[in-house]
Amino acid sequence: MDSTRFETTCADGQACHDARCRDAEEVSFCGSCAFSEACLSSGYGKSDLAALHCLVEHVHTHDAGAHVFRRGEPFRALYAVRRGAVKTSLFSRDGREQVLGFYLPGEIIGLNGIYPDCYPCDALTLEKTEFCRFSFPAMSSLASVLPVVQRHLFRLLSKELGMASLLAGEHTADERVAAFLVDLSERYARRGVPFERFRLPMSRSDIASYLRLAPETVSRVLSRFRRQGWVAIEGRGVQLQHMDALRDAGMARRPIHTST
Repeated sequence: MDSTRFETTCADGQACHDARCRDAEEVSFCGSCAFSEACLSSGYGKSDLAALHCLVEHVHTHDAGAHVFRRGEPFRALYAVRRGAVKTSLFSRDGREQVLGFYLPGEIIGLNGIYPDCYPCDALTLEKTEFCRFSFPAMSSLASVLPVVQRHLFRLLSKELGMASLLAGEHTADERVAAFLVDLSERYARRGVPFERFRLPMSRSDIASYLRLAPETVSRVLSRFRRQGWVAIEGRGVQLQHMDALRDAGMARRPIHTST
């Protein structure tokens, strides 16, 4: 474990005088925070995580359809979803929406604003959602002395780039929908939700936009999966009944995971 010591700073980048940060033994972290999870899994203790805790600003609850940030706004912070779900999207001049991604509890929004120093898309809540806000200037300073935070930022950036390249590839509708369902299942499982049964926070039209498919195509594929006994769907509730078949169908599109 890196034993580097550093001055504790809060979200505004100033020296911290908060008792929470001075008394590291009192630090407790939100279970859905991706950054604290990365530090704890790498062996960092409470005293090392105190500065990270000071960066966290809990944002008030947003109702469904609220903007977290808008395209063109100056990039100042990253947002970690605590509860709920968010989509990022772009709107064309004629008002058509292109969904770029979905974010679940424990996942980070805003990484694509690092360059060119402004948010390149809109981020909207899909349901009632809570966030933790991390000042990016303060986070950058912390990453320079906590290598695990820096590595985690790089991994998050790499994941964003990887998903974008996968969506740009030539894949069938079945491959895209199967990979999407398996990916959601695995992301929920990492947060303690049963991997075979979950609720879709997004609409069918949002899924279709994200997968670069027509809504009718997504509906046909899901109907076919249901007839084959791979999934059961009721409203937005999904039960994955044949994970091996779904994984095989979506394998061409899904990223290859390696141990770290």
